[in-house]
Amino acid sequence: MRTLIASEFVSADGYIVGPKEDMSWVTGNFNEEMAKYAGDLMASMDTILLGRVTYQIMANAWPNWTEEQSPGADKMNHTPKVVLSRTLGAAPWGKYKPADVVRDDVEQRIMELKQKSGKSIVIYGSANAVQSLTRMGLIDEYQLLVHPIFLGDGKPLFRGMEVPVGLKHTRTQSFGNGVNVLYYEPQSVKGKRA
Repeated sequence: MRTLIASEFVSADGYIVGPKEDMSWVTGNFNEEMAKYAGDLMASMDTILLGRVTYQIMANAWPNWTEEQSPGADKMNHTPKVVLSRTLGAAPWGKYKPADVVRDDVEQRIMELKQKSGKSIVIYGSANAVQSLTRMGLIDEYQLLVHPIFLGDGKPLFRGMEVPVGLKHTRTQSFGNGVNVLYYEPQSVKGKRA
């Protein structure tokens, strides 16, 4: 079975974006070590999973970039994508193959996706989708890129989880810019052992 990985930029106080969708605390602190992390993660996957909001942000940017402008653009633009959305009718990706839209039966559809042969599936950002998939017990690994900043406000990665989800810390990767990648696997979902 394929692994579903959530890769998330997170402030030290748990936000994935600051007030007014600010991400300058990530872009202004991005270095070569983070670029290598991103490249290694891309090499390990063959499917990208996105929530509607993150899809719309990424679809407005990535298809317009070349590999020379933004390393990783070729992989990002050519990798098959799945978007979780109840409202989108289609999910175009510039001149590239559009993303598939999953509107309902999310748990069943993602389980089917995970059971297909292939490399890992990676979900970027997409806090609402990550929360839903966590509740369903479908995420196999969380890679939290914790930035050395307190934002004080913004959108938290997790909000309103009815049941705590235990995590097992598997390793930490530290970068010179103060970012630490914390790798976790879920230990319990819906009150049960994973």
